Amino acid sequence: MQVNIEPSWNEVIKGEFDKDYFVKLTQFVRREYASGTCYPPAGKIFNAFALCPFDRLKVVIIGQDPYHEEGQAEGLCFSVSDGTELPPSLVNILKEVKDDTGAVPELSAIALARGRKMYNGSLIRWARQGVLLLNATLTVRAHRAGSHQRQGWETFTDAVISAVSQRKSNIVFILWGNYARSKKALIDTGKHFVLEAVHPSPLSANRGGWFGNRHFSLCNQYLISNGITPINW
Repeated sequence: MQVNIEPSWNEVIKGEFDKDYFVKLTQFVRREYASGTCYPPAGKIFNAFALCPFDRLKVVIIGQDPYHEEGQAEGLCFSVSDGTELPPSLVNILKEVKDDTGAVPELSAIALARGRKMYNGSLIRWARQGVLLLNATLTVRAHRAGSHQRQGWETFTDAVISAVSQRKSNIVFILWGNYARSKKALIDTGKHFVLEAVHPSPLSANRGGWFGNRHFSLCNQYLISNGITPINW
């Protein structure tokens, strides 16, 4: 694994790269990618940082693990490459965006060219507006969910969350599901805005607590109240 992280982030978290856990993590990831198919593609492992520089950061959404099937993961939590079938959690996220803000998700040009009508599941458009779409674990072996957990990624991404909390003010942290909500302990709630809800997966969402959470409009209301340009969801 080559750590080629966006320069503004490098200044914030460069101290992590020389620590023992990260050296071991790097060795593990290199072995995994050399021995079989892993996701996201190696060049997109740090895509969340590349697309959302630290100095443009407004919102942090925390996921757990990358998608582990072909063509899905692109280095952003909950996001799938354009033209890929939408996972159920993303379907529920986009439905809530529409119900909350009235914004209709864009159609996939790639799918339309193939004669199919479906939504574009890539959230790159969010990342470029200042939304850090951060999975706690940044890599995974194909077809094996959670296979790269507890190898050091969580230590690294916890350090990222802590650094954002310490160095920034008025960031919106969006925590969906129990795992993401456990990261609240890393956030200074006195100077940031935290939104919490159940996970958008059907298993959780259909029990109540997801639909109608209004996180997207609440996020924008907070940003506007602090003189920050809102997100075009």
